[in-house]
Amino acid sequence: MTVVLAGLLLGAAVTGCAGGGGQGEELSADALLDEAHRTMNALKTVTIASSTTGSAGSSYSSRQTTDLRSRCTNKITWTEGGSLEQIRIDDTDYVRPDRAYLDRWSGSKAAGGEAQDRWIRTPSSNAKPGDGLVDCTWPFTAFGKAEKGDRTEIGGRPAVALRVSDTGGSRDAGGSDGLYTFYVATEGEPYLLKVAYRGSDYRSTTSFSAFDEPLGVRAPAGDDVLDAADAADAG
Repeated sequence: MTVVLAGLLLGAAVTGCAGGGGQGEELSADALLDEAHRTMNALKTVTIASSTTGSAGSSYSSRQTTDLRSRCTNKITWTEGGSLEQIRIDDTDYVRPDRAYLDRWSGSKAAGGEAQDRWIRTPSSNAKPGDGLVDCTWPFTAFGKAEKGDRTEIGGRPAVALRVSDTGGSRDAGGSDGLYTFYVATEGEPYLLKVAYRGSDYRSTTSFSAFDEPLGVRAPAGDDVLDAADAADAG
């Protein structure tokens, strides 16, 4: 009886290992992508690093750490100069543009070129599309028909590439369908590790890491913060 029980336990262990390590082979491309999105939507925290380059050569990058709900930090940096930091805590945004950002968007350079290290406090409801501020959520949703690509490694993790053409009406400026490549981990949890997009008007890469690690989002020290109305009066 002991031998039989040991055999059953060993068989279960081997089956479990095979299932976890070979999911890229057992599941279809669409099923893999659906599973990855379910896994990402269940996360408590994640870090998202993105870079985007336009067809004219302009580019920017960002790094966001978020609980995917209402608390996050983000910093966006433009290659032409300037950066914008953001801390969102529920209904409040703390925003810190650097001097280069202020000079660039105001169209004039401040006399003396003093450093800018103050945060501006403003309701998060004031954020508007295109102002450089982010929502703490992220749209982990599937679309289109996925096709399996090559096996690879992302950040040392085995992964499989899944290609999806954007044929849902969101074409780029050149009238062509963009191509998304999703990289999904094939060992352990089926995390979405990276998404690459290529179209005629821009290309981008977004990487995901630090899954469910402590968030540590805190408001800046009070002495370093101005209310938005006070900042406007100072300007």
